[in-house]
Amino acid sequence: MPRNRALSEPEYSAEYSADCSVTLTSDPGQAVGRTHEVTVRSSGCCLCLPRFMRLTFAPESLENLYQTYFRRQRHETLLVLVVFAALFDTYIIVMCAVVYTSDKLASVLVAVVGLAADIILYLLCRFGLLPDRISRRVVPYALWVLIAAQIFCYLGLNYARFHQASDTVGWQAFFSFSFFLTLPLRLTPIVLISTVSCGVHTLVLGVTIAQQQQEEIQGAALSRQLLANVVIYVCAITVGVMSYYMADRKHRKAFLEARQSLEVKLNLEEQSQQQERLLLSILPKHIADEMLQDMKKEPSQKEMQQFNTMYMYRHENVSILFADIVGFTQLSSSCSAQELVKLLNELFARFDKLAAKYHQLRIKILGDCYYCICGLPDYREDHAACSIMMGLAMVEAISYVREKTQTDVDMRVGVHSGTVLGGVLGQKRWQYDVWSTDVTVANKMEAGGIPGRVHISQSTMECLHGEFDVEPGNGGERCDYLRERGIETYLVVVPKGPVGKNGINGVKLSVTSSNGNSPQLINTTECNGSVNTACTTPEEPEELDTRVVNPSFPNPRRRLRLRDLAARVIDAQENEQELNKLLNEALLERETVQALKGKHTNQLSLRFIDPGLETRYSVEKEKQSGAAFCCSCMVLLFTAVMEALIDPWLMANYITFGVGEVLLLILTICSLAAIFPRVFPKKLVTFSTWIDHTRWARNTWAMAAIFILTLADVVDMLSCLPRAVTSAGTTVAPSSSSTWPSPGSCSDNPKYYSYISVLALMATTMLVQVSHMVKLTLMLLITLATGVVNIYSWKDIFDRYDTLRFQDYSKATSQLWRHAFHQGHVNMYCQVKVTYSFSRRSSLVPSKFTMTVMIFIMMVSFYYFSRHVEKLARTLFLWKIEVHEQKEKVYEMRRWNEALVTNMLPEHVARHFLGSKKRDEELYSQSYDEIGVMFASIPNFSDFYTEESINNGGIECLRFLNEIISDFDSLLDEPQFRCITKIKTIGSTYMAASGVTSDISNGFACMKVTSRFAIMKLSCTSQKEWSDRERWQHLADLADFALAMKVTLMNINYQSFNNFMLRIGLNKGGVLAGVIGARKPHYDIWGNTVNVASRMESTGVMGNIQVVEDCYNILKEYGFRFVRRGPIFVKGKGELLTYFLKGRDKQGSFINGSSVTLPHQVVDS
Repeated sequence: MPRNRALSEPEYSAEYSADCSVTLTSDPGQAVGRTHEVTVRSSGCCLCLPRFMRLTFAPESLENLYQTYFRRQRHETLLVLVVFAALFDTYIIVMCAVVYTSDKLASVLVAVVGLAADIILYLLCRFGLLPDRISRRVVPYALWVLIAAQIFCYLGLNYARFHQASDTVGWQAFFSFSFFLTLPLRLTPIVLISTVSCGVHTLVLGVTIAQQQQEEIQGAALSRQLLANVVIYVCAITVGVMSYYMADRKHRKAFLEARQSLEVKLNLEEQSQQQERLLLSILPKHIADEMLQDMKKEPSQKEMQQFNTMYMYRHENVSILFADIVGFTQLSSSCSAQELVKLLNELFARFDKLAAKYHQLRIKILGDCYYCICGLPDYREDHAACSIMMGLAMVEAISYVREKTQTDVDMRVGVHSGTVLGGVLGQKRWQYDVWSTDVTVANKMEAGGIPGRVHISQSTMECLHGEFDVEPGNGGERCDYLRERGIETYLVVVPKGPVGKNGINGVKLSVTSSNGNSPQLINTTECNGSVNTACTTPEEPEELDTRVVNPSFPNPRRRLRLRDLAARVIDAQENEQELNKLLNEALLERETVQALKGKHTNQLSLRFIDPGLETRYSVEKEKQSGAAFCCSCMVLLFTAVMEALIDPWLMANYITFGVGEVLLLILTICSLAAIFPRVFPKKLVTFSTWIDHTRWARNTWAMAAIFILTLADVVDMLSCLPRAVTSAGTTVAPSSSSTWPSPGSCSDNPKYYSYISVLALMATTMLVQVSHMVKLTLMLLITLATGVVNIYSWKDIFDRYDTLRFQDYSKATSQLWRHAFHQGHVNMYCQVKVTYSFSRRSSLVPSKFTMTVMIFIMMVSFYYFSRHVEKLARTLFLWKIEVHEQKEKVYEMRRWNEALVTNMLPEHVARHFLGSKKRDEELYSQSYDEIGVMFASIPNFSDFYTEESINNGGIECLRFLNEIISDFDSLLDEPQFRCITKIKTIGSTYMAASGVTSDISNGFACMKVTSRFAIMKLSCTSQKEWSDRERWQHLADLADFALAMKVTLMNINYQSFNNFMLRIGLNKGGVLAGVIGARKPHYDIWGNTVNVASRMESTGVMGNIQVVEDCYNILKEYGFRFVRRGPIFVKGKGELLTYFLKGRDKQGSFINGSSVTLPHQVVDS
């Protein structure tokens, strides 16, 4: 197969190359993910077309689906053909009834039977009373046979014993062209049946006329007339093939748009599911819904708010569970940081499953601490019992880890029941958290607990109603907080019932022993092409996905994305069939609402009621307009050839052909210039584009083409006047009293000039981007012009034609007529004419009227079809608008997605989770060698926090904390702090890191040289010095951020008359960043660097920023000022030399400093 040319956004391009592929992106707008390619091959089965016109889809299953769709779309046009046949039968009945005689009975009966058959067939097809197989395979051919039979019956019965070569040629051409417009068949069978019909019709006429005339036959004249018939048929078939090709391309374009619409729909659904899944995995639904509503507010509405939005609610009668891993330090020392995070990821993923089982809402994971709440947001009477079952299951789970890793690890669980304030603080990195005195009590219950036991308070005990056996806990002996407040505690007695081999929780961890000190903590079996921490086993069934069912796709298993289907190898054929089934359903869904589209349009004019929508439709670009003008050129060409066969000596024919063809070619070139802009001059392309986008200019262009065709026909007809022959054999000017046509002139065959009007009507039908009202005007112009010429200008010609045709010739009178005619004895001819019997002529409608009525009936038929085509075009336009609206919804959904996700996870981490569904055990982690970590707390906020009624139970205190954290978050929007990432907030503690990016292990890549001064300075700096400055610039930014936080809090204190102070700790070094739990992703950083930074904060002094010696040595090079504090004791690290960071000397001492001097910076005078 030749090389394909990919076209993106197929809805903007209706034109396909000879061999091209249309790429449907799986992620509109950004083309993220795989694509599903639809190839349009130029190897169709119809060999009558040029190669570039043979269009088929690949794969074959898609082509078959398209053919089904195409037949369904043409089902209504098949009814149009039935209407055409009914109009033809009506025409026969009317023509016979006007001048009725007994010998017309057979014609009338046949027409009545045909009309009844048409009506029955219309009703059967209209209401779907026939089986689909019969309607699809039998009805089109049955209708063709019925129409052919009616034409031949009309030919045989109505023109008995006096046939002419021009009989019913117009109707045969009309129906041959109509087959291409309406039959729901492929092009090959339509061409075949049209060719057979026209060939049989020509053969029957030729044989019949030859038998009737016998000795008097004029072979040359008959041959020219039959050739003229063939030219008319070829013209009708050629224009019909063009119309079929244009319709096929339009339907293929609509089909591809439907396919893309389906993809957009699936993407929209998938985006919605991803957003909801990720959002609800981190936030409760009531909080997430309120956030979404606030995010969609207008900026003006947000500016009217006095405070930053805070999402906080009070929840009573809940149970809070804190669980901490005892012996975590020993476990971490026996394995690497990477393996430790994998173990935590696997363990906490199991805890998340247990939380779902026991109706817990996980709040946070703090290092090795896991805490959750039951009874929030929906109240549960058994909240205490569920929390205890959760605690027992967690103890059982950790015992399995202890057994397999041979380490002394255990779980210490504390549970307390009471009231919490649950919500989200700040504007970035949202994480749901709870605050209250009861939360502090629950935390102390865990701290004062016993490893391997569930430690509960008196309030929790009262909520159990004796469901569990307990024993005294004596928590006050292990925790001063519990002793000072006199809180009675208990230890839950583990039930003695049978326990399965996997324990209470029924969850088996994939931790196995290994040789050496570092245990193999996970099973890295590849399940789906990526390294997972564990695979689902038969003993561990995958949790069912409870996605919302879309009514359009009732089966959740059917929600397949095109990019997934394109990527799969196994069962690809089955998936392709499933996709086709989905696409077929989507097409059927669009077609069922087609009837409702009428409410958008005026019933008479079909114009859209919405002016804006009508304007959009009027400027819609249609790239097939050039083909329509090409049809007009071909019609004029075939018309000239036919006239040359009828009357080779009619000079007006050649003149009108030359002039008309030149004018039509000019119109065609001007129309094609916009389609092929590289071929034509720029000014011509601009003019052509203006025509395409201007309705009145487009209509004028179309009217000009049809006017040229009509004018050429009228001029030829008016130029064809009878030539009188004198007795001396010379030609004289015609007069009203003594004229007679010479043999072989155009006036011998006047019907052919009416057939030219039929071809002009076909050319009018082919016009695109022209309303049906304009087409009606052009068709009326053709019909009136031809009718006036037939009835008035050609009155004598048609009368003489009828006189000669309908007389019963006898041999004697024929010889007398021939003698009189050739001798020029006009008076003798008139006497002979009077004596002839005119019975046959008086029993038929004159040809001038039958031809005019025939053109009128065809005009009505073509107008009916034009209305149908415009309805379809407007429906396709509405479908296209729907596709664009759905794409806009996808883009809008993506914007909300990104805004929400970025507020919960770092951008590069969010990209990892959006786009595909992750298993619980899949781990995202990345190591960083040189990262800055900061902890900043407000120690005296706990003194400010009270749960008195004046503070609305503590909510107003948290509202103030929300303002502080929000102001800290707003600092991150400054360009200088772009390399700083907020990790989380823990109560009133703010945690951030610098240099955490997606593509580097060191933070220096965040620094960009943007000023000319920096570049000049760079040239004066050695490469090594520049490298050091570049590497640790993010740490200097983090130090600036800490100083800016102090200034921000100082301003808040000044405005609120408070005295809050920050205690900040900084450290630098290597960390491991990652996400624990893919279904409930929790992004965090781990490592010794984090621990030391936390100790720097906890051992620090209020109002100061404490750093270790390594940070001091780096930051002093950036102009920061320090005060030596001296050695201090740090738990787990011993004595560490620390410094207090006091400020910065001046802005210019760091490379990419902010252009605005911060309040803490000392600028040189």
